[in-house]
Formats: sequence, structure tokens, C-alpha cells
Amino acid sequence: MSRPIEVERKRDLADGAEALVQVLAEQGWTAGTPATEVDTYYSRPDVDYMQTVECLRVRRRGDFTEITYKPASTANTRSTDSVISKPETNVPVMPGHAADAEQLLKNIGMHLLARVEKHRTSYRHELHFGATVSIDTVTGVGTFVETEVISSDADTAAQAVAEIESKIGVPQRRVVELPYRDLVMQHVPA
Repeated sequence: MSRPIEVERKRDLADGAEALVQVLAEQGWTAGTPATEVDTYYSRPDVDYMQTVECLRVRRRGDFTEITYKPASTANTRSTDSVISKPETNVPVMPGHAADAEQLLKNIGMHLLARVEKHRTSYRHELHFGATVSIDTVTGVGTFVETEVISSDADTAAQAVAEIESKIGVPQRRVVELPYRDLVMQHVPA
């Protein structure tokens, strides 16, 4: 059995999300409960995750906490149309132990890269199983739309991402290839 792969593309919503929210509603996409996520990103001392585009983070959302790892970017994980396809490993952390998870990473030598706070509303559609359209407002950076499909077939999922983007009218929006971590690090005052 193949591991699920997260296939996603992110686009800039510099002029706001109001029009997109209306289009999503008109097309039958249902909004989930808005949530604030705080992601704390780490890197190894001997490997610069900024260079390898790896992800090691602790994500907090309400009482929910998980540690996530996404492997380094390669020619196989990024397509020519800026679709990113990576397997990810998620380990849930018991409620109330987020600080312990962060301390564990520090204790084994990981160092803090960035803390990203985003306000996310995710939309799902009954005809697009495994697909999510999320509108994210990242503190200090901006507003974005992220179209994601979870599948065991990266090519089929990439095609689904493109079809959904076309239906909701975002292909003209600028593609954002950098992870939120990198965008936040670029916006930190010197």
C-alpha cells in the first residue's frame, strides 16, 4: 500500500480573500471552523533545512499538537508548475505536552528557525474527496490560498489541484513557492 502524499500549491491573495470566499460558497465548498495554528520550525545543526527545504515542526492548534517531518525537496518533489508533492510523517502529541515536544527537539540538538502564526479557514467539497482549499493569513506576511490534495498518486493529485484552482478562479494569482517558514524569516526585521 502506498503512503499518502500531500500535493499542494500556494498562491498569493494580496488583495484579500473576500471574492474567493464568495466563489467557494457559490460552488458548494463548506468552510470548517477557523483556527489559529502556531508552527515552531527546527533544523539540525549539521544540515541547514533552509537549504534542503526540509520541514521539522511542532504544530499547535487549540488542544491539538503534532510533530511533523517532511523530507528534503528534490526534482521529484517539485514539478515545473510549482506543485509540491511530499510524503509527510505526523506524530500526535498528547494534549498539554506541546512544550515537552519542543523541549525534546531542543534536547536532541535541534535549533529554532522560526515561529509561524497563521489564521486558517479550510474548505471542503463533497465532490472533491481528499481535497482542501485553505485561506491562510500569516501574521506579518500576508494572505494566501493553498490548494491541497492527499493521494497515493502524485500525478493524479497534481491534476486535481490544477482543476480545482481553475474552477475557483485562482490560476492568475502569483504562485508562492516558499514555505510559510521561509516567508516569515524573510519578514523578520534586521
